[in-house]
Amino acid sequence: MTGPTPVELDEMKALGAATLFHGQGERGAVDPAIKPISFGMRLSGPALTVDVPPGDNLAMHLAIAKAAPGDVIVVDYKGHMDVAVTGDIMALAAKTRGVAGFVVDGAVRDAEDIAEMDFPVFARGLSIKGPSKDAPGTVGEPIRLGGIDVQTGDYIVGDADGIVVIAQDSWAETLENARAREAKEAGIRRQFAHGKTTVELLGLEEPLKRHGMHL
Repeated sequence: MTGPTPVELDEMKALGAATLFHGQGERGAVDPAIKPISFGMRLSGPALTVDVPPGDNLAMHLAIAKAAPGDVIVVDYKGHMDVAVTGDIMALAAKTRGVAGFVVDGAVRDAEDIAEMDFPVFARGLSIKGPSKDAPGTVGEPIRLGGIDVQTGDYIVGDADGIVVIAQDSWAETLENARAREAKEAGIRRQFAHGKTTVELLGLEEPLKRHGMHL
């Protein structure tokens, strides 16, 4: 199956993580503790997976060197928060090579500098400590990110709401479902101007009545 075009990846980013989560049958939501390190960061692209031991980032350097333009480097850092796995130098190196962003299950650093360079980074948090560069890891192997299995080639979409992982063999169906959901919600928004309520539009009269809740 061919992957999404750059236009479709941009559309997925615009639709947003929450809408795509619903489009995938409410699957793929990463632990919400993994967030953008600065307001307004958004990303979409195919995952390049990295597994690194806590306190080291040797494999992440290899991933940046191997990444293709548009890749999202997704790092299983085991939720480690004491030592950052990456900072502004690696972010700049990745941006220069066309990488779409980082997603890290653990800590990063140099948040202000990374935000100023307009490079999307999602992480559990920040730490001032830097890692060693001498422990073994893997690039391109299946990993676990915030409770979700990720394989290289799966699609990552992230924004202020969080991150969704979209299986590489279901992106087209997910995108189509997300488009339909967005169109339905646009119709609901238009009805507000005509005095409609969410109770009416979402068919909530029956459950309200069942619980003895009345308008």
